[in-house]
Amino acid sequence: MNMGYPVMETQKIAVDGFRAAFASNRVAHAYLIEGIKGSGKEAIAGFFTQLLLCHHPEEAVPCGQCRNCRRIREGNHPNVSNIHPDGQDIKKGQIAGLIYQLNKTGLEDGRQIYIIHEAERMNTAAANTLLKFLEEPEGEVTALLLTDTGSAILPTIRSRCLDVLLQPPPREQIIEELVAKHGLTRSMASTATMVTAGPEEALELAGGEQFGQARKTVLKLVEASEKNIQEALLFVQTDWGPVFKEKEEAELGLDLLLFAYRDIAAVKAGLGNALAYPDQQELWQQLALRMTYGRLSSVLGAILGAKRNLHSNMNRTLLMEQLVLNMQEVKHAL
Repeated sequence: MNMGYPVMETQKIAVDGFRAAFASNRVAHAYLIEGIKGSGKEAIAGFFTQLLLCHHPEEAVPCGQCRNCRRIREGNHPNVSNIHPDGQDIKKGQIAGLIYQLNKTGLEDGRQIYIIHEAERMNTAAANTLLKFLEEPEGEVTALLLTDTGSAILPTIRSRCLDVLLQPPPREQIIEELVAKHGLTRSMASTATMVTAGPEEALELAGGEQFGQARKTVLKLVEASEKNIQEALLFVQTDWGPVFKEKEEAELGLDLLLFAYRDIAAVKAGLGNALAYPDQQELWQQLALRMTYGRLSSVLGAILGAKRNLHSNMNRTLLMEQLVLNMQEVKHAL
C-alpha cells in the first residue's frame, strides 16, 4: 500500500522502522535521519510527521487526506516547527526560540514535532542549547534532525537520538533514467548524480546553464593545476571567481573538484566504471600515471579542508589561491 508516499518504496527499511515504532506506541523523543542529498530526508520526515498526527491512519500509514495531513503538507500545522540555517549556520537564538515555542500553552492537543534541517550546521552554542533540551524531554515531543553528515553532529546529541540511515538510490539506475527519458548526456548525468542522489534534483541541476559552466571551469582548473602554479593562480583570479560567486556556488565548485580527483584515484586503482566525469577518462589515466596515491590523498584532504574553511568568513578568492598553493606544495614534496 503506497498511498501516495514514494518513500515507502525508496526507503522501505527506514519507513518500516517508523511504522513499527508508531504501531507499538514506542516513538522515541529524537531521531537523527542521515542520508546524502536527494535521498529523501525531507520526505521521510514529512511521512513520519503526518503519521504521528494523522486522524485516520490505516496499517501505520497516514491517510494523507485528513485536516492534519493537509496542514502538515501545506506547512501550517501549529504543532510542527521547522528550523533551517539562518545564513551560514543555525544559531543559538533559533533553538532557544524553538524551545520557548514548544513550552508555550495554546498549541493544539497531541504530539509536538520539530524538524531541524541541515542539523550539522548548528553552531556550538545552538547545539549545546538543544542538548540541554534533549536531556530533559517533557511530554509528547519528537525531534527529527536531518543531516547529510552525521559525523558532524555533536556526539552527545547523537547519543540521545535514534539513528535512521537512508540508503542512496542506485546511481547507475538514475543515470540510465536521465539519459533514456530526459536526453541528458551520460557524462552530464554522471556528474549531476554525484552532487545529488535524487533524479528530479539531478535533472534540474544538469539542465541549468550554471552547472555546465561550473563543470567546465572545474576541469580547466584541474588541467591548470597540473601544469604550473602561475597558470593555476591566474585561472583562479580570472575565471573561477565569476562562475562561483555565491557561497553555495563555491561549495558546488569544491565538490566538483573533489569528484575530479576521486576519479583520478579510482582510475589509478583500476576502478573506472563509476566516474563522475566519464568523458575525461583519457585525461584521468594520464594524470593517474603521474600522481602517487600519497599525493592524491593529500590533494583530497586539502579540498576537504577548503570546504570546511568556506563556512568561515575567509575571502573566497584567497581560499582558492591557498588551496592551489597547498596542492602544489604536496606535488613538490613527494
